[in-house]
Amino acid sequence: MYIELKKDGLRGPARIGRVATSKSGKTLYYAGRTLAPLKGHGLKANYFDVKTLEEFWISGPTADGSDSLYPTTVEIDEDARDEYWRGLRSQSEGVRSPSYKSQGRSRRERSQQEKAVRRRNMDRRWQPVRFRVTEESRVPLEGVNGEEGMQE
Repeated sequence: MYIELKKDGLRGPARIGRVATSKSGKTLYYAGRTLAPLKGHGLKANYFDVKTLEEFWISGPTADGSDSLYPTTVEIDEDARDEYWRGLRSQSEGVRSPSYKSQGRSRRERSQQEKAVRRRNMDRRWQPVRFRVTEESRVPLEGVNGEEGMQE
């Protein structure tokens, strides 16, 4: 199963691993945690840990690797690695890889991040001279023990 802890409500660390289910099939058990369904009350989450109240998104893994909603690195548990890479992804060379980078399903999020990086790089290139830190723009200050120092 694909298991993502929603630390900030939207994204967090993700894993692919084996889960155990209760007799009813509603409660899941993974890595010593008891995960109960949120029954539609969570934001981008469908299960929660009954002890810590942390929210999770749990679903079946996808064959194309776009399991997460937003881009993240997905760790694969060792006991599920062979079945995941060979059975689901049909990539026998990936069996040794303990993780992969999921591009996420949200194209809007990816394009916004790419646009922000382009803007930041443009701003850095076209930054006016008056905002750039140079040796001439530093102001001398008197130090704690009468020593002189420099401050930007």
